[in-house]
Amino acid sequence: MSDLKSKLLNKTAVLGVVGLGYVGLPLAVEKAKAGYKTIGFDIQECKVRMVNSGENYIGDVVNEDLEAIVKSGMLSATNDFSRVAQADCICICVPTPLDLHQQPDISYVKASSESIVPYMHKDMLIVLESTTYPGTTEELLKPIFESSGLKCGEDFYLAFSPERVDPGNLIYRTKNTPKVVGGITPKCTDIAAALYESILQASIHRVSSPAVAEMEKILENTYRNVNIGLVNELAMLCNKMKINLWEVIDAAKSKPYGFQAFYPGPGLGGHCIPLDPYYLSWKAREFGFHTSMIESSMMINDNMPEYCVERASKILNRYRKALNGSKVLVLGVAYKQDIDDYRESPAIKVIDGLKRQGANVSYYDPFVPEYFKGGEVCKGEPELTAELLAAADLVMVTTSHSNVDYDFVQRHSIMIFDTKNAMKNVDRRDNIELL
Repeated sequence: MSDLKSKLLNKTAVLGVVGLGYVGLPLAVEKAKAGYKTIGFDIQECKVRMVNSGENYIGDVVNEDLEAIVKSGMLSATNDFSRVAQADCICICVPTPLDLHQQPDISYVKASSESIVPYMHKDMLIVLESTTYPGTTEELLKPIFESSGLKCGEDFYLAFSPERVDPGNLIYRTKNTPKVVGGITPKCTDIAAALYESILQASIHRVSSPAVAEMEKILENTYRNVNIGLVNELAMLCNKMKINLWEVIDAAKSKPYGFQAFYPGPGLGGHCIPLDPYYLSWKAREFGFHTSMIESSMMINDNMPEYCVERASKILNRYRKALNGSKVLVLGVAYKQDIDDYRESPAIKVIDGLKRQGANVSYYDPFVPEYFKGGEVCKGEPELTAELLAAADLVMVTTSHSNVDYDFVQRHSIMIFDTKNAMKNVDRRDNIELL
């Protein structure tokens, strides 16, 4: 048994997490709660300061848990990467966005890895958790870390284990979501699996390589992207055919096998589902392969915000109103129900599209009082009042938050375009149009 595996078993290992965002902070908290001294690394001074003060900024972290482990000295944060030398295991949980040309931007992964190299030591484990294209761990990270003079699989261990965080999920969290682990060598996989087995209450699924684990994560989200693209396309067709697609889906899911329900909406949001297929299609071109079905679904989903703006224009037109100059109230800018995360939110794209057509747009979101875009702060309405609803020529529901009174919305609105079927339980429907 290696010295590192022994340290993991007796919980004397020091664990590190690079990137204290939606993935990294919950992971760091679970490591500390499991009894390991944990160091969080982040280049943003505000996050470092808040963690060290026990102030939580991530919805899936329990405030009291963070405060307790910081006070006990089990978790600390820093922007000083020299403290990597104190860690036995490092998990990299940094963003992997798309650039302006919709191509993978792995600059954060590369920069983080290069920051680790000067402080690497023997018998150290490094795990990449950031979603990326297949081949990243072996083709990019391994050479970077071996530039330290240490040999992968012998002097240090390297693996990929995709994050599977689902913000706002009340059942599956970091602690109990099964983990997939793929190392450069069998020993790398074994050490990485031992790390997660010691901190999670979930099964650990070992695969033969980092590339398999990387592709697995891409598959998860591409599967959802393709199926959501299918129902979004059917939503457009059913609108022309005057068929309620939501009722169709409810009927289809009555079958106990062979069908999984997916639902249409104003587009895709979050950090994974809208982005991951781009990573795959980009990598596929290296092999002269075009992912035609995947790319078709991406085009459909990317077009949904614009389609929703067009539908809004047609609804107003029936009331002899132009979208240009009309007052539109958007309900919800978070990318999914009951969270404060607005990364890649389609609702914001809908707002931008409405504004480009000359609409006067305001929004209300009980979870997102303001959002930042292009260096500007966009503030929402502080309260959803009868006056606010009645003043709008059109109310658009773009996020189905459960703490909004939709009966109240229906009673006080002139016309409602519900893109999420949030008002399915509202009885009176004469002023509601569904996507």
